[in-house]
Amino acid sequence: MKTLNDFNFKNKKAIIRVDFNVPLNDKFEVTDATRIQAAKPTIIKILEDGGSCVLMSHLGRPKGKQDEFSLQHIVAKVKEIIGVNVKFVDDCIGEKVEEAVANLEDGEILLLENLRFYEEEKKGDVAFAEKLSKLGDIYVNDAFGTAHRAHASTTIIAQFFEENKCFGSLLAREIESIDKVLNNSEKPVLAILGGAKVSSKITVIENILDKVDHLIIGGGMTFTFVKAQGGSVGDSICEDDKMELALDILKQAKEKGVQIHIPVDVIAADDFSNTANTQVLDVTEIPDGWQGLDAGPKSLAIFDEVVNKSKTILWNGPLGVFEMESFAKGTIALGHSIDKSTQNGAFSLVGGGDSVAAVKQFGFADKVSYVSTGGGAMLEMLEGKSLPGIEAILK
Repeated sequence: MKTLNDFNFKNKKAIIRVDFNVPLNDKFEVTDATRIQAAKPTIIKILEDGGSCVLMSHLGRPKGKQDEFSLQHIVAKVKEIIGVNVKFVDDCIGEKVEEAVANLEDGEILLLENLRFYEEEKKGDVAFAEKLSKLGDIYVNDAFGTAHRAHASTTIIAQFFEENKCFGSLLAREIESIDKVLNNSEKPVLAILGGAKVSSKITVIENILDKVDHLIIGGGMTFTFVKAQGGSVGDSICEDDKMELALDILKQAKEKGVQIHIPVDVIAADDFSNTANTQVLDVTEIPDGWQGLDAGPKSLAIFDEVVNKSKTILWNGPLGVFEMESFAKGTIALGHSIDKSTQNGAFSLVGGGDSVAAVKQFGFADKVSYVSTGGGAMLEMLEGKSLPGIEAILK
């Protein structure tokens, strides 16, 4: 696996695919700069070697050129975080861009305009990728969030850099962290899968059953498993057409010696609202008119015990509707358990949009071993798929 450390960038221009697809408010100010922060080590290493950086990214889902999606809006924030002046060019291919790159001196940064202003980017157009390739001596992919897409700048461009291509430090860490959980883990290994639907996690569950010792199932998925085994789930979210599948997963787990832990009690509500009436109920005895929206106290005690005897922990998906304060206790308690286990030497990896949002919201981001920056990309790796953006560098 070629990384930044395999190159000296002195007098070289690195063309770097970063993931600066960051949220902006109505004043076009960056509201969460995590992804920019994550790219900093790669950029600094190249500048310290005596090279220069040409940064390319997409932002949002523009239809053609739309000012609201211009990367011009984030220049000041990138400059603030990296601590180096950032030049900007309002295109990403063509003569004007090539001239800006030619004038770029060692130690300088140039940010290109939004790649997705061109349809060719998402189409993986070879001619477009070749034009991008002319803007650097070495291609660095540091965008894990888009590594599962075979776009021009994430995958196709790599073919124009036979030897001169590598992973940036963020992407290398992502690959190593997920590999550590899936293939090089210290036992016992625990996976915690939450979220609303079994259907969105089936392939993940099937792929990791051979790799884990314990599996905690939480969130809305719980009720498909409970109902499949004859429990009453009231008005809780449930995929009736996936009950057979749930039973099959339980059977596979038993055959493989994997212990599955499903909540035994829930915080149930008479309405999907933060101000609803609530009560703690046995997970198999939820009456009509009530729905389970968080794991209950007995479940949390069981989960805490499982977490704290695990040496490798993967957390993907919350235990309840954590966006509502009344139903956030389970997710917060799980965060505390994982924090404690990590302090005692466990390796903990958190990934997936909702889990990442939860660990940030409740202050656990720096208390786990690693927080993944790519939701879809991480899920595909957990499903055992190879990602085109990663394969392109390994070729």
